[in-house]
Amino acid sequence: MSAGVVAGIKSFSTSGDPMIDVIRGTADGADLSYDGEHYRLADVRLLPPIVQPSKNILCIGKNYLEHAAEFARSGFDSSTNNQTDVIPDAPIIFSKAPCTMVGAHENIAPPWGITQKVDYEGELGVVIGKAGRSIASRDAYAHVWGYTVINDVTARDLQSAHKQWLLGKSIDTFCPIGPWIVSADEVEPENLELQCWVNGELRQSANTRDLIFDIPAIIASISASMSLSPGDIIATGTPAGVGIGFDPPKFLQPGDKVRIAIGGLGALENTVV
Repeated sequence: MSAGVVAGIKSFSTSGDPMIDVIRGTADGADLSYDGEHYRLADVRLLPPIVQPSKNILCIGKNYLEHAAEFARSGFDSSTNNQTDVIPDAPIIFSKAPCTMVGAHENIAPPWGITQKVDYEGELGVVIGKAGRSIASRDAYAHVWGYTVINDVTARDLQSAHKQWLLGKSIDTFCPIGPWIVSADEVEPENLELQCWVNGELRQSANTRDLIFDIPAIIASISASMSLSPGDIIATGTPAGVGIGFDPPKFLQPGDKVRIAIGGLGALENTVV
């Protein structure tokens, strides 16, 4: 779905989020075409493609082999006690509050009074289209409506101080997302190139085929505990190359520009202020 189409939605929303209404309608077999108003991309401000999911953004930790290793070495990993047990046996699932979401070109605004160790994490986002609980891996893709790009921005010092990830992940503006959602029929999710640059320096470069737990395994694990609803968002994990993976660490500073691109899905470009 193009950004112009998303920007043009003005119909009454039964869910409180017009994009979720589109997802529900098309998941039930409605036509995805749109014959209303259209806008040039340069003339619109891109908001998060979904703003009111039914629950927090669901995130997967340590889901690329090399990132799991760099995280364990960093001293910020509270999920393991040694250097030999760094690969999880099951998906590590945490969440970010929806108030973190901003558009593809909005600013990242850390509260510098409480954090000095702000990090970036480029990730593939999965958007649920069909509701379900206890979804089998073999059926998982039938519940996916589309895919998007996510920056799982993280305050590493808060993550470490609180011995859990919610507060360090759920700061306002800490989830740039978009620029739009690409419908699943146009995406090969198991072969997507993901890259992240900071001020033009390539920091992350990986392919989704390298996920430790693939998308069906993630959906099966989450839905075994909770129901998934149309418009729910899953961030599938970040590859190696985050700031804490460097020696010394490369944390974000005011004025830094973070660009995250996934082949076929578009790119985010956000400035830290």
